[in-house]
Amino acid sequence: MKEELIPVYIIEFMSQEWITWTSISLIFISLPLIIAKYLNRDQKVSFTYIVSVILIIDLITEHYGYISAGNWSIEYNLPLQLCGISGLILIFLPFLKNKQKLFQFVYYAGIIGGIMAILTPQMNYFDGSLRYYLNFYVSHSLLICMPIFYYMHLNLKLPRLSWFRLWVNLNIILAIIMPLNFLINSNYLYLAQPPEVSNPLVIGEWPYYIMLWEVFILIVAYIVYIITKRRITL
Repeated sequence: MKEELIPVYIIEFMSQEWITWTSISLIFISLPLIIAKYLNRDQKVSFTYIVSVILIIDLITEHYGYISAGNWSIEYNLPLQLCGISGLILIFLPFLKNKQKLFQFVYYAGIIGGIMAILTPQMNYFDGSLRYYLNFYVSHSLLICMPIFYYMHLNLKLPRLSWFRLWVNLNIILAIIMPLNFLINSNYLYLAQPPEVSNPLVIGEWPYYIMLWEVFILIVAYIVYIITKRRITL
């Protein structure tokens, strides 16, 4: 296990700061879904392009903040965490003719990753600025909101075994990211060491928590699938 070399800021669960920004995230998540009820299909499609632009701006300002502070590095700042990968998919998704396969991946990865990030936020090189808070919470809120938006309002589907395909695809990504971590001394997808934040899905040390993740992701993805099919209606 490699030693953590960068400053990490953790917002404690149920602290006033956590309550404030989690509440703001709920607004970011719910507002587009409420507004969508009053839009026609063409307007809903246009909205996905607007969100794509917002995510691009968010990504640029985030990396500009790291670069201007002299903190950007290939070891820590490539968009190769689960949320980073999901964010890139959401940026490109509106422009793709065949959205179905990537949608299925980002539905589970975006919702699960976004929820875990908001509930247990860990921020690298945190500078205390409003820009940093907005970069973090806007992007992670959209990871939760937009897959639901696509499902509810643009008729994209979740096939019966889509939750299992997520597990398969994540293991393919894991097989690519793990050797990359060893090559560039990084910790993408937290495959080299667990996150510092207290996370109920992180149990044990390396590599045992990764083995447990294999089980957890199947269970959580299936729960998301069941909740979607039973609770989220068009």
